[in-house]
Amino acid sequence: MNTPPPLTDRSALVRNRKRAQNMPTPAMFLQREAAIDVQERLSLVNRSFTDPAIITPFAKEWADVAPGAVIAGDDDTLSLSVGAHDLVIHAMALHWANDLVGQLVQARRALRPDGLFIGVFFAGQTLHELRSTLAEAEATETGGLSPRIAPMGEIRELGGLLQRAGFALPVADSMTLTATYESAIHLMRDLRAMGEGNALAARNRRPLRRAVLDGASQRYQSAYGKDGRIPATFELVTLTGWAPSADQPKPLRPGSAKMRLSDALATKEQPV
Repeated sequence: MNTPPPLTDRSALVRNRKRAQNMPTPAMFLQREAAIDVQERLSLVNRSFTDPAIITPFAKEWADVAPGAVIAGDDDTLSLSVGAHDLVIHAMALHWANDLVGQLVQARRALRPDGLFIGVFFAGQTLHELRSTLAEAEATETGGLSPRIAPMGEIRELGGLLQRAGFALPVADSMTLTATYESAIHLMRDLRAMGEGNALAARNRRPLRRAVLDGASQRYQSAYGKDGRIPATFELVTLTGWAPSADQPKPLRPGSAKMRLSDALATKEQPV
């Protein structure tokens, strides 16, 4: 079986992230929003976690989510011991994974039975405005296209990956955030400051032509601009699952119901 080509150039990704760590902290606003959301989710779980782990390239932004947590990078092979944790948080990195299911499987193996996994990352409609306007401008100016923005998974597909990875009680949901910028150039500078610059393995190594940048900026403003600013969509998908345990609730066996659904809803059943 042929191994698929990698999605991400890990050396470029590491370089982008190191550069971002030296940037002004306001650029990390999406990391902080995700961290706050995960904290709120944990507050709703009726359980105290004693051995948490957080997978993140930005430990500073996630330090307060689970104090005392083991911090691990999102390398292709996670540096987490099997069965060592009762909570694993995969923080804003899965959209760069070369093997997303592999990351989920490794996270599950790091959990004890009935341990909780929470993974949050960019997906869905993230940067759809920039993706389309860059593609139009590049096609016009060069007659071709090259990968500029990482592909984003859809929530239906991503939820199914939890089951493939062996998690019980899987749940997938999303939150959409919108930031506004003066121009597409300012947006791209902010992405660079976040460590979210282009690190695709198949990217064009040549600098982007100024004509493409200008064309994309004009198209962006024309298609989406309002009151002199442009919106940028960021969709954060959160995957939640539990390491299997004999103590967890199990779904009823098909055909075991003692009442028809139409009776429970006090409605008349119509034949198809």
